[in-house]
Amino acid sequence: MSINSIQNNENILYCLYARKSTEDDERQAMSIDSQIKEMTEMALKEGIIIKEIRQEKHSAKLSGQRPIFNSLLQDIRNGVFTGILTWAPDRLSRNAGDLGMLVDLMDQEKLQKIKTYSQTFSNNPNEKFLLMILCSQAKLENDQKGINVKRGIRAKCSMGWRPGIAPLGYMNRAFGGVKDIIVDPKRGPVVKEMFERVAYRQQSGRRIKEWMDKIGFTTRNEKKIQISLIYLMLRNPFYYGYFEYSGDWHKGAHEPLITKEVFDEAQKELDERCIPKVRGKTEFPYKGLFNCYTCGTSVCGEEKYRKKKNGSTNYHVYYHCTRSRNPNCKEPYVTEIDLIKLIKQNILNLSEETLKENLTSNIIDELYKYQPIVEEIEFYKRDDIEYDGKVDLKDIIVYACSKSPIKFRRELIQSLPIPKNLHNLLLI
Repeated sequence: MSINSIQNNENILYCLYARKSTEDDERQAMSIDSQIKEMTEMALKEGIIIKEIRQEKHSAKLSGQRPIFNSLLQDIRNGVFTGILTWAPDRLSRNAGDLGMLVDLMDQEKLQKIKTYSQTFSNNPNEKFLLMILCSQAKLENDQKGINVKRGIRAKCSMGWRPGIAPLGYMNRAFGGVKDIIVDPKRGPVVKEMFERVAYRQQSGRRIKEWMDKIGFTTRNEKKIQISLIYLMLRNPFYYGYFEYSGDWHKGAHEPLITKEVFDEAQKELDERCIPKVRGKTEFPYKGLFNCYTCGTSVCGEEKYRKKKNGSTNYHVYYHCTRSRNPNCKEPYVTEIDLIKLIKQNILNLSEETLKENLTSNIIDELYKYQPIVEEIEFYKRDDIEYDGKVDLKDIIVYACSKSPIKFRRELIQSLPIPKNLHNLLLI
């Protein structure tokens, strides 16, 4: 190696950047340790001084998503480094955004050189053009693989095979390079009976869970099945031979566990019970604020719809023990209306001084915003001709516990020194 070449390398502040992705498209790439070993040996031979080594396990498909690479670019802008040492161009970029930032730093003469195991790219048109071609080739490979994967998935669906892990009750099988889905001999019969119990015996999800736990049914992870998973399974048409993928419906090539008639009967039962298909849309104001006295778990909210004989529907919100610790907990359900009454009764049993001692100044200031509303309500409620139209803090708190915005309502109740354990329809 020439003396001039060594002197040029000494003027460049190199950072060795090694990257390995865990995704399928880069599983054949050299490991990080191997990249560092090869590049440090090369640097020693060529007289290159490595100021710092940085390594990262992250995909380079999307621009701006790699924290270590982003910090490297920022350090180059700040003059900490003026050169990058890396195994190959695709270790730096597999997308147009990151490639553009590298070339831009070269144009600004802040990045003097990018050196790989077999090539060198400096700030001249030909070498920058070659760098862009090599990195663009890596992006092209990514894009083509993505297209091929989607094409393969569509072909698999058209053949009747659902992509991904088979639902509980089935199992994925691979032999001779062919992949299919077969009935799980251990769990399949239980899942079939689960549908029949709902369709013909009108058993609830909780009854189904109790039965499954009793017979020792477990998921693939050898854990007891959760009630939420039971409802998801009961809504899944895969079990009678059809599946949806990317908005399209396909007839499955797998063996159905149940008939369409059994599935439809189960859906009718679920609809009558109004089990929500999508969870999390309803916000329950008093969820998690109280505990079950018997088993200590928090109290959750649940919507209930009951169809009347005349065709109309009654709607109620109930609060009850989550039964996560004890599935057989006997604490009764309480309606939201009755729970509010219990809260108000306990507030009225407290003195105004006690209330003020437990509430922050911010909460009290927010409460007094409701004073004009409460005064007007109380004016029309009371028939006492000597009523002067004034209300105290306790009256305002009682109103706010059921009518204020949910976020403030929860903060208020959490601060109140009232009992927080629910037992036999009472707060104790």
